[in-house]
Amino acid sequence: MAERFDYAVIGGGIVGLATATALHERHPQASIVVLEAEDRVGRHQSGHNSGVLHSGLYYAPGSLKARLCVEGRRRMVEFCEDNGIAHRVTGKLVVALDAREVDRLRKLHERANANGLAGVRWLERGEWYDIEPHVAGRAALHVPEAGVADFPAVVRRLAEKLPGEVRTSWRVTSIRRRGGSWHIAGEAGQVEAGRFVACAGLQSDRVAEMAGATPPVRIVPFRGEYFSLTGPSERLVRHLVYPVPDPRFPFLGVHFTRRIDGTVEVGPNAVPALGRHHYRGAAPDWGEFRETLRTPGFLRLAFRYVPTGTAEIVRSRSARLYGRAASRLVPALETSDLEPAGAGVRAQAVTPDGRLVDDFSLLRQESALHVLNAPSPAATASLAIGDHIASLLDD
Repeated sequence: MAERFDYAVIGGGIVGLATATALHERHPQASIVVLEAEDRVGRHQSGHNSGVLHSGLYYAPGSLKARLCVEGRRRMVEFCEDNGIAHRVTGKLVVALDAREVDRLRKLHERANANGLAGVRWLERGEWYDIEPHVAGRAALHVPEAGVADFPAVVRRLAEKLPGEVRTSWRVTSIRRRGGSWHIAGEAGQVEAGRFVACAGLQSDRVAEMAGATPPVRIVPFRGEYFSLTGPSERLVRHLVYPVPDPRFPFLGVHFTRRIDGTVEVGPNAVPALGRHHYRGAAPDWGEFRETLRTPGFLRLAFRYVPTGTAEIVRSRSARLYGRAASRLVPALETSDLEPAGAGVRAQAVTPDGRLVDDFSLLRQESALHVLNAPSPAATASLAIGDHIASLLDD
């Protein structure tokens, strides 16, 4: 017999656990179960990101993404403070290197003001040397609300505090609508839920299809590879240093992050992953890569950005080229001080016509909701995202 719950959440990452928390806050008497395929929560994107607390600088004013990021950052800082989780609000620099980037930076400054960010300052060359003395550029924005946090610790604390059940090693194998309820089967058993939400990240399109839905996007995994600064170069970056992002892509470019443990990471780049779990040191999954090649829209995407994509792939194979890109912002950096660090795999939604989806993508079913795309700043905004998803599920 299947166990009965009022709500089931598929996916034990930061968004899934934040959603389960929001459902409990809205319905304290409801029974809730979180089903996580891996042997621990936060195994994938929640545990392989840069650890940055984003400010909401980049997003269109008035957009859902901007509102959720600004509100979510505030709530995440409060959550870390209340639960003794390591975090630092250090501020960051976004640096323009040439005239074209200066124009883009001015537009970012306008967005920052429109999104209500406090204390964002425009700095000319030299005016940021008291913040980051080794950073080169023509102009910069100082964004004081940005910082870093221990997101894996946030995930663990959300799981510990949730009154409902969190079941790990519970991989979903089928989802059926029957008798007014959802019947979810997995390798570890069966559950029945009145309503469910899928926050399945890298598997989101597959879970949607499992439930009989037709997702309008497909997941293409992109791997982001990081390096760590060592030796004399480690002292060249104090906090967070970013380039001006290319508006054609939903990636922020190779940047510098002094993480919560004090190490300085450089990256990530963005290259197609050879499998949805193709982390550094993991074997390629050629079957999944062939699936990516057959994904509607992927070849259109690849052909559209051949020069950029080729440069990213070549750079991922060469620490020297990676260091050259990084040293545009920090000229004193020595390539010999770069050491391979971790890698993350981003669940990037792609449309059939080859567009990279740069916003939240949700798909409704009867008494169910699928989070098909939850891009950065999903970790920062997760508590606000969870509230938003819970409200939609109850509509």
